[in-house]
Amino acid sequence: MFELEGDVRGKGYGTSLWTLLILTIEPGRSLAASHRIWSPGFSNSAMPRWWGCGPAMGSGSARGMEDGHPLALQFHSRLLARHGGGDEAFSLLRPHVQDWFLAAALVDVADGAGRDDEAAELLEAHIPDEHRCDSPWCCRGLDPDMAIGLLATIRERQGRVGDAIALLRTRDKTSLNNRDQLADLLARRNRVAELRAYAATEPFGIAARRLAELLEERDDVEGAIAVYRQVGDASFCPGNVAVDLAQLLARHDRGEEAIEVMRALADLPGGAEDWILHLLCTLYADQGRPEDGLAYLDALKERRGEEEWDLFWIRLPLMAACDRVNEALERARAHPEGGTSYAAPHIAELLASAGRTEEAVAILRPHAPASSHDVAGYLIDLGRIEEAVAVLHQDKPRPPQPSTVAWSEEPPF
Repeated sequence: MFELEGDVRGKGYGTSLWTLLILTIEPGRSLAASHRIWSPGFSNSAMPRWWGCGPAMGSGSARGMEDGHPLALQFHSRLLARHGGGDEAFSLLRPHVQDWFLAAALVDVADGAGRDDEAAELLEAHIPDEHRCDSPWCCRGLDPDMAIGLLATIRERQGRVGDAIALLRTRDKTSLNNRDQLADLLARRNRVAELRAYAATEPFGIAARRLAELLEERDDVEGAIAVYRQVGDASFCPGNVAVDLAQLLARHDRGEEAIEVMRALADLPGGAEDWILHLLCTLYADQGRPEDGLAYLDALKERRGEEEWDLFWIRLPLMAACDRVNEALERARAHPEGGTSYAAPHIAELLASAGRTEEAVAILRPHAPASSHDVAGYLIDLGRIEEAVAVLHQDKPRPPQPSTVAWSEEPPF
């Protein structure tokens, strides 16, 4: 274990190290290791020691955010909580509730520690009666909407579902990472009528997607399709709604209908974007119609007069499906962007899918370290595990330099 820990530490992959610690060390030693990492020794000024440039980090009790790393504090606290140290974990996180990342950990830790009420009080202090942020730099850290979401999590956990719903209806920003907490809560609690009403008014189509997912889970595919068709034009993001609908249709062996949906979207002014065309052409291929996908791309190229790599690479798997791999390779290499690092993975994938994995590796190697993970993956496919490990070991990121500039409170623009 110590050899593995030292190797990862030398690379400076904080998250990878923590994953390895949690997954591979027995509980007692993982707690000790986590305590060493989130300690006064793991400060910004001590970063060079972390990167293997000095003696091992010292141990000691945690001080505060000024002397420790927030990511390490979060991992350390969650690890404590999982092994019976919930109260200690809560106490470590409590002074840092203004950091949304650590506030989320605090809410999770509070559950097992039986301290939901204390966590709720801390969050309520960050939810003013009137103020709402009008810019990303208004309330840095734990903004009111984030605090509302975390408090709603606690209220639902306490069985106060009505209070949680009422809280979430007061948010300004309703979605995060393409999910809507209110929609998820309503679905989880089987409040379908409320979810349906919310989906009709939520402007981004995220609540509609959750409703459609719920209906699909209950084998009401027609109902799910109807949800997407009803909300599509009214949504601020009709493209996303159309893509969700097409994927739903494809999952239920209605690929031709899915193609119609995506063709209508791609034919709109400004609709022929790469992510839309990628799905359209994937559907053509899945339906055994790669020639139609190529014809669509050819017509688009003729209208535009050029085809940048973001669109060109979409034709490669279509040409392969038409038994035109060699032609696809020739055209890819002749493309003005064919020799770039971002083109190499597409060409390598074309080669590998044709059973030419050695050539795929050769295409990628000149673009290291950006291509290291792809090279390693293909080497593993070839059964060359030790060589794959060696490739990953060669990818050594430079350690960050300690900052000499004070944090700025001014927005960047």
